[in-house]
Amino acid sequence: MPQDNRLLIAIGAGLAIVAAVVLALFFSSGRDKDAGPPPAAQGGLTVNVADAPELNTTRELRCFVNGQFIGMATLTDCARRNGLATDALDVGIDETGALAAAPTAAFAPPPSLPPVELTEVEKPVIADEPTQPQPTVQPASGSACLRHTGSDWRSLSSNMSLNACVQALYAGTCVRPGEALYGRWGETTLRLVPRRVEQSPDNNRFRTLVEQDRGCQFPGLR
Repeated sequence: MPQDNRLLIAIGAGLAIVAAVVLALFFSSGRDKDAGPPPAAQGGLTVNVADAPELNTTRELRCFVNGQFIGMATLTDCARRNGLATDALDVGIDETGALAAAPTAAFAPPPSLPPVELTEVEKPVIADEPTQPQPTVQPASGSACLRHTGSDWRSLSSNMSLNACVQALYAGTCVRPGEALYGRWGETTLRLVPRRVEQSPDNNRFRTLVEQDRGCQFPGLR
């Protein structure tokens, strides 16, 4: 074989080896890059799908007036038809799974107050001889906690703090727009409506006591 041919074959073999090495390095480096997380993941990008967007005031939703479904309307229009301010409407998911608005507790007005139990006061015994003064017993702090079942009142405790009563009545329970669940703590009426618990000293005028989160819990209570 001529010497020129052997030289060409040697050069070709060398080039083939170099090309193979380059290709091997290229593919191995590509695999190393793919093994790591993308830059967006390294930057800590997080999408929280639990937080729902705020309600668009121009969006139509199921509207209830006097407990009756009247059709689709915007939040402002539904409030106007009820003769109320917009923030006086409960907005949430109804039994059909659709977004709905209804006046607070429209489907569940406050029930009658529980009967007051009267206890007979014992007459003091007048002793001829002076007696030793008895130590004063301090009453435990707290009041009676009652739940309204829809037909009557059921006692949960005869001595409970306000926060404990709210937890016992409503923790883990949510209601739909227009619905309400009632309870009593001492002389105060409690009412669970969507996203909050309200209180009233006269069973008529209610104000917010504590907010309720999406998990039907009360993180504001300690």
